[in-house]
Amino acid sequence: MTPRLAIPTALAAALTTACAGSLELTPSDAPTVLSGHHLDHPNPALPGPHEVLTLYYGSGTDKNRPEYRDSVAIVTEPVDASKLVSLGGSAKSRNEYWGFPPDSFPINARVWYPDDPGPHPLVLVVHGNHNMRDFSDPGYDWLGELLASRGYILASVDMNFINGGIRGENDGRGWLLLKHLQAWRRFADDPENPFHGRVDMGNIGLIGHSRGGEAVALAAAFNRLTRYPDDASFEFDFGFDIGAVIAIAPVDGQYLPAEQRAPVQDVNYLVFHGSHDGDVTSFHGLRQFNRVAFTGGADVTDHFKSAVYVYRANHGQWNTVWGAHDNGPRSPRILELDGLLPPEDQREFGRVFVSSFLDITLKGDDRYRPIFRDHRVAGGWLPKTMYITRFMDSSFRPLADFEEDIDVTTGSAARVALHGADFSTWREGRLNLRSANRTSTSSSQLNQALWLGWNNSYRGSDESAPPAVFTFTLPDGMAGDWAVGPETSLEMHVGGLDDEPGPRKKPEEEGDEGEGDEGDPGGAEEEAEEGRDDKDTEDEEKPPLELTVAAVDADGDTARVSLTDYGPLRRPLTIRVLRRKDLEDGRFANPWELILQHFSIPLADFAAANRAFDPETLRAVLLVFDRTEKGTVVVDDVGLSRLHPGFRGARVPRG
Repeated sequence: MTPRLAIPTALAAALTTACAGSLELTPSDAPTVLSGHHLDHPNPALPGPHEVLTLYYGSGTDKNRPEYRDSVAIVTEPVDASKLVSLGGSAKSRNEYWGFPPDSFPINARVWYPDDPGPHPLVLVVHGNHNMRDFSDPGYDWLGELLASRGYILASVDMNFINGGIRGENDGRGWLLLKHLQAWRRFADDPENPFHGRVDMGNIGLIGHSRGGEAVALAAAFNRLTRYPDDASFEFDFGFDIGAVIAIAPVDGQYLPAEQRAPVQDVNYLVFHGSHDGDVTSFHGLRQFNRVAFTGGADVTDHFKSAVYVYRANHGQWNTVWGAHDNGPRSPRILELDGLLPPEDQREFGRVFVSSFLDITLKGDDRYRPIFRDHRVAGGWLPKTMYITRFMDSSFRPLADFEEDIDVTTGSAARVALHGADFSTWREGRLNLRSANRTSTSSSQLNQALWLGWNNSYRGSDESAPPAVFTFTLPDGMAGDWAVGPETSLEMHVGGLDDEPGPRKKPEEEGDEGEGDEGDPGGAEEEAEEGRDDKDTEDEEKPPLELTVAAVDADGDTARVSLTDYGPLRRPLTIRVLRRKDLEDGRFANPWELILQHFSIPLADFAAANRAFDPETLRAVLLVFDRTEKGTVVVDDVGLSRLHPGFRGARVPRG
């Protein structure tokens, strides 16, 4: 089991009761992992050169919001959202409070913009669900001030009137974002408007938090449609140049267009989520990350997607109005708040990743692209906590993503063969979320992966005996057809588990095993599948997980590197969100969530390790489990990508 930090004295006393919990955190490896800094560029979280101006646009008649009644610089017309938003039994009270029904929803927002004629990229940010009387739209001032100073126009959109106790309204949130973009198109075209000439409508970004994080994906999907999926009589006419979508701790599946999860394609996508989120308790955004598709072909590297898991971050501290209380006023009694990142640290991470992502995707500034392939290059900018990152660009071609069939010996590309030797566990299966709802769909990451468990202890002192090896074999000619070479990168996602299969017998003895024997590979697989430690050893500190990655060319020349030179391979990070341990254990299957880390290994690094190795004739990739005696890893999305010029792939020192 993952070692834990010392428990504060005041909390330790609470442990004497059977149902009490305590602060449990995995000790941070940030002093090592983030010890270097490898980018010679300005910190993207620092203010830019522009003075920041602000204004409001809206109805000019808002009953509850003086800023949208008395302070609007631009008056907007209401829109009819009645086909998308139903208030149910609360319609009367809500309409009385707000002063308008869904057929007259206002187009309200507060805007931060640079004191410069532009034109500047336009970014909309939208909040999620919250107490509708505790207005959420002011809570992204930390983004507004930063981005406007760096040459963006940011509008924080008011959707408080669809907050509160209604559900199924996320299609309305997505549609309303597009109606705001229509308003901005009018602003840009009107010579009398203060934004005339200032707005670059060819470079648009959308940011959404919580339900807003699903809404921005829905907006990107609706943007391509001509009709509403659930009622084709309702026509759409959008077609905006949305180049970037950012989801902060999003939900997924709160609204299902045509009873399907929203597909998103050909936009750059960033999602991040905190491990200690007390509201959206699982990284639902991974499902949208997996669905984002690029259709431009393998020669295009312009589009990319990234996912970041931020250890000790919560849900509400991304919004300055919401704060640390993810469960409302009861949070101090229910949630374990002592281990959270300081709110400014949490938002500083957001500044670094949001600003650099938008600079790449809306301004074409690729200096910051290496951050998304390997976050360690920005060690000097990032708050000192732990991060697990995923990445994929539009040039990626999978050798094996484990989605295509049930044959564990075949890859995703034609004639790619898979083979495992000396494993206790070799299977393909579903990745799950750490979800309170354990039904098959809602607890799934909607993603398949490869499980490998090994125990090399049967070798004893015989170092010549082979360790466990998993091989991806490419067919003859594939490397040439795919134009593989020194500028190609081997990509994969890998995550570690605490499971350690029992000792195996020597190969010549394995045929004599009886059912249920200690060395039975099937028994070890069952243990790993359940994600449980051996109860006798669960408190022992386990060694770090490390392995060798080997590449073999057509002549049989082999080059080897260490996987952990290209990123941290961790065992699961401990999560305790609730104060009462008995409630936490009853609600969640595991005190962790399985998130896989991205690794990007340039083939040029293999050539540097062995000058005889020829990247242009790559024939096999091997995962060699020779650096840790026993363990279990989960592997996904093994393939090849064309390195972008902004990332030359020199391995990052480990401290």
